[in-house]
Amino acid sequence: MNATEMIFEEWKTYAQKKALKMRALDLGGMISNSRLKIVGITGIRRSGKSSILIMLQQELIKEGENAAYVNLEDSRIKDNKTVLDDVLKWFGDKGFLLLDEVTGVHDWEGWLARNHELLKGRLHLIVSSSRKKLVIPSRPLRGRMLAYDLFPLSFKEFLGFRGIEVELTVAGIGRIERALDEYLIYGGFPEVVLIGDKTDKIRLLNSYFKDIIGLDVAEMSGESITTVELFGKYIIETPYFSASKCLNFFKGLGHKIGKESLLDLEKYSQNGYLFFFVHIFSHTIKDRTQYPRKAYLGDTGFMYSMSGKIDMGRLFENAVFLELKRNTPQQYDIHYWKNREGFEADFVIREGLKIKEVIQVSYELKSEKTKDREVRGLVACARDAGLKHGLIITKDFERVETVDGIKITFMSLWKWLLEM
Repeated sequence: MNATEMIFEEWKTYAQKKALKMRALDLGGMISNSRLKIVGITGIRRSGKSSILIMLQQELIKEGENAAYVNLEDSRIKDNKTVLDDVLKWFGDKGFLLLDEVTGVHDWEGWLARNHELLKGRLHLIVSSSRKKLVIPSRPLRGRMLAYDLFPLSFKEFLGFRGIEVELTVAGIGRIERALDEYLIYGGFPEVVLIGDKTDKIRLLNSYFKDIIGLDVAEMSGESITTVELFGKYIIETPYFSASKCLNFFKGLGHKIGKESLLDLEKYSQNGYLFFFVHIFSHTIKDRTQYPRKAYLGDTGFMYSMSGKIDMGRLFENAVFLELKRNTPQQYDIHYWKNREGFEADFVIREGLKIKEVIQVSYELKSEKTKDREVRGLVACARDAGLKHGLIITKDFERVETVDGIKITFMSLWKWLLEM
């Protein structure tokens, strides 16, 4: 056995021995689908993609299958141009090969397409990457890839990781509400959730942020780490992204950058799952591109760790967005809505040209003025979409009201997250 094969053996042995907490994912479905297509798992760095591949190896070996996990970001093999062929020579052409961070190695697209075609029915490939380009492949892989998006822990998974039972007693609800506050402030990255010390949580979140900026966004965009970090801090501070306003921010700091470069950073930070940018709902492409985009973080924990601020209103809305991304079918799109009178709805779920659902998010509805503003925005959007219902997610206000013929359900965030 040569040195490279010894590294592959190390990773296979490591994966077999690693003890992990289960996620709410259909491992059996992934295994079944990999018999027909290449399964690609993507998502923000440190969200648990490696753990999923490791759990798949453990499950497959338990079922008597030939399976091996290899982390291709290992510095000892990453720059080896023949690493994928070397893996195949070591593993053989039958079984399940689980390749972590496959987009970082030479000729990954061609290799996957070639071996999926030549070894169809014998070699089953399940791969991962923290870059969206894995599931937006060029011609060789089109039609051969089945994508799974992985996010940080959902609130249900968070409670499971922390061993918190869902009990709908007064005391039980109090525990859930306290857990929700922690989940919103420190986020859902698995390692962060399992750390008890809050200072350590912040330290780990900051290291994740820098890793994503340096290893993903800066590398993809070609911009310096300093530039990307400034862009990241700007997005964290503002709920809307406009390239023109962002350009003024950079100018104010004396930092030279062009508008096209900022639009590239918008694209690449989304391709690295660091941020998501939501377009206004409109039937015209011009409106969707010209209006500011609503900006959401890939994990809510980055707000407090990077800015030191806790804006519960934005954290509530960000948590709703991430849950919608987890659970919304791929043929649906998520937008925000705004009309000429200034009424706004936080989320509209669109299928084709039709709006399926309207959701408003408001942390507190204590004042009638706040409640009236949120209700009027929801009602205006629902009527414009031809819907008879809408949802307002709040901290603790719960009831059902009918306003101008629109049935409005008010629901607390923790309950909505547990029902999704």
